[in-house]
Amino acid sequence: MKPWTIGLSTGCFYQHRITAVIDEIRHSGFEAIEVCSFPKHLDYHNQDDVRTAGRQLRQLGLRPVSFHAPFADRIDITSLNASDRAAAVRELVTACEAAAAMEVEHVVLHPGPERAGRPPEAEFQLRMRHAAESLNIVADRCCELGVRLVLENMLPHLLFGHVNDMMYLLGSIHSCEVSTCLDTGHAFLGRELGLIIHKLSGHLHLVHVNDNRGDRDDHLAPGEGHINWPWVLRELRRYQFSGTLILELSLREHESVASMLERARRAHDFLYDLMHGMD
Repeated sequence: MKPWTIGLSTGCFYQHRITAVIDEIRHSGFEAIEVCSFPKHLDYHNQDDVRTAGRQLRQLGLRPVSFHAPFADRIDITSLNASDRAAAVRELVTACEAAAAMEVEHVVLHPGPERAGRPPEAEFQLRMRHAAESLNIVADRCCELGVRLVLENMLPHLLFGHVNDMMYLLGSIHSCEVSTCLDTGHAFLGRELGLIIHKLSGHLHLVHVNDNRGDRDDHLAPGEGHINWPWVLRELRRYQFSGTLILELSLREHESVASMLERARRAHDFLYDLMHGMD
């Protein structure tokens, strides 16, 4: 089989300016990235910063496969307060516009808020409707911009953390084609990695590749946790996945950029070798 492209999320360097690290990312051998939207990393509200980063990516020949939309407690597209909900939608639309300006292909979005637990059923259903309405607005703008919106499965303890909630929201978007991103760490923590690969398979364009030991969202490199990676890759091939694998790793305390990139390259080679072993 033809190996899938393996890119790197710049989120591992979220405390560094993106323009300060992408040269090193490219020179380490990566040809594709996902852009992190953490303000200290990239001020997506600042058009000059966005244009500068996009120009640098093009000069390096570094393909921006995806842009991870911001997520925070205050960005709640399910909010019961209409003003707060509208502000959250504006924030996401601004991020999508920045992604388009950088010529990014996909915008990855958490379809629910960073809010734990499930409220009483009537409130849950209302929040679900609010999310669907908000996502349709964001999807419309993505269509106008020529960027594909991609919904990511969330951590299992969060609102809409079950794959069925995500599939409902996916089916509620009517404006244009919307795809999905599998986060392997989130799915593994929810003890439903196989189910989520199956459920998302018809819409799957991206995979956030990270490992954990079943108790925390550690964002370890594949092989450092308990996920069975040969099985995961075989399942992706079985369901005819044809998108991009994005390594989504955490920087260790006091770790240098160079050291992080060495670990990322080892993770890349680990996956690449597994892919070749499947032939």
